[in-house]
Amino acid sequence: MIRKGTYVLFLHFHSDIKTRVGSLGSVKLLAGDYCYVGSAKCGLDQRLSRHFSCKKTVHWHIDYLTMLCKNMLAYETEDPKITECDLAEFVIKKGGIPAVIGFGCSDCNCQTHLFSINREMLENNLKRLGMYIFNNKKSV
Repeated sequence: MIRKGTYVLFLHFHSDIKTRVGSLGSVKLLAGDYCYVGSAKCGLDQRLSRHFSCKKTVHWHIDYLTMLCKNMLAYETEDPKITECDLAEFVIKKGGIPAVIGFGCSDCNCQTHLFSINREMLENNLKRLGMYIFNNKKSV
């Protein structure tokens, strides 16, 4: 069965990184915790598994970061009332700081879908929303 839904992908970088991210150009992130909000309309399991895979063609902004990050964890929901833009707004309300303007949001009006965050606080709030951990092999 093909599932659809939205997700929050947590990334932790032990040291500062600088990389090129497609049309955004050079991006620098300080060491710490980040989250990316996304959606999958045709294959939530496939999309999240792709994020955790090291073998992929770089296509989306987030691919540039997942290729560099060894510590990731994702929360997901199939609730059709929770859109990726809703999640981006939720992250900001819970203290998320926009990390890179224009990241992952070329198809909407959001400022960004990548945030610097207090991971523990955000995880607790995602659980209250009814989101749950995606079963993966590449977790923090």
